[in-house]
Amino acid sequence: MTQGNVPNRPLALAARMTAAVAAFVATAVHAVNDLPGGPAVNQLNLHPAVTQIAAEQRWLHWFMLIICTVIFLAVFGVMFYSILKHRRSVGHKAQVISEPIWVELGWTIIPFLIVIGMALPATKVLVAMKDTTNADLTVKATGMQWKWGYDYINGEGEGISFLSAIDASHRAMSNSGNVENAPDDYLLKVDNPLVVPIGQKVRIITTANDVIHSWMVPAFGVKQDAIPGFVRDTWFRAEKEGMFYGQCTELCGKEHAYMPINVKVVSAVEYTAWVEGQQKAMLALAEDPSKVWELGALVSRGKQVYGTNCVACHQATGKGAGAIKALDGSAVVLNSDHTEVISTLLNGRGNGAMPAWKQLSDTEIAAVITYAKNSWSNQSGDLIQPAEVQAARNQ
Repeated sequence: MTQGNVPNRPLALAARMTAAVAAFVATAVHAVNDLPGGPAVNQLNLHPAVTQIAAEQRWLHWFMLIICTVIFLAVFGVMFYSILKHRRSVGHKAQVISEPIWVELGWTIIPFLIVIGMALPATKVLVAMKDTTNADLTVKATGMQWKWGYDYINGEGEGISFLSAIDASHRAMSNSGNVENAPDDYLLKVDNPLVVPIGQKVRIITTANDVIHSWMVPAFGVKQDAIPGFVRDTWFRAEKEGMFYGQCTELCGKEHAYMPINVKVVSAVEYTAWVEGQQKAMLALAEDPSKVWELGALVSRGKQVYGTNCVACHQATGKGAGAIKALDGSAVVLNSDHTEVISTLLNGRGNGAMPAWKQLSDTEIAAVITYAKNSWSNQSGDLIQPAEVQAARNQ
């Protein structure tokens, strides 16, 4: 290359970098639309309110913002006017004056009245947010790494219980990095949404199995921490049918971004039909822990449990990733003494690095362990019966 071409090298490098960035943006960016019940494109305001509490919070937000803006403009307006109008360069001189009593009273009484004027409506909204009495429906939301468990405690649907995790197809898109055709509810859709009837007061009791989580649905004006060993509560009354979205808003570990909340609000008739369907499904799935399973059937059941609950950390191949230990070839998994592996599933391990899975049934735990013992290169032929898990749980 001649000396005359040297100055063009930075330009050529810059051109190549620009082309690379443009190509990346072209492949990484996809069309995004407003998500009804969820976030909007270029959203600057609070979510459209679906409950009365959310509407009052929205009003309170603007009320406070306007008051603060007026105070800001008034104080700084007077200050800058005084600085410019009475500056030394135009001949003004500083004066020492005694402050009259009305000035002292004014700058004490006026701020006091402003604070009272802001506190009264804020207190009214805060008290209403905490009034969980006379609920039509009570649901316990249990945060766990990294999904939500819902138990219908009182009201229509009492006894219904299920887990709610991120939709498997969304998680697969995230893992692959191919989000070019991602839907508008990307990483917000779940496999089993919380279903509630429109117009009824729903009390949400929050707690957690492992670390602190937080249950939040912006359209409802609801945000309540879920703390291990404590029970907190909040409530909402949805005034519009549809899907509404939220997320865990407390940093709860490496899968925090994959812990969405999806609430489906339906009519009273649809809710009754859903309750009946859920109750029939629960009866069909009710399993006797004393049942003796064959290896093939237990492995097949365990594959479903693994795909729903375990694959996010341990991978479909059973290999490890970072701090996550491999199940393929694991001494704990392959040990003919089942005590340690059952204890790991029931109680967790490593101070929460491996979360406890007590929420799974005895059959599900036995099945997923049996699946791990007989998958990949672990063809042990060994199996665990649900009765063995039940005995360990009751110790």
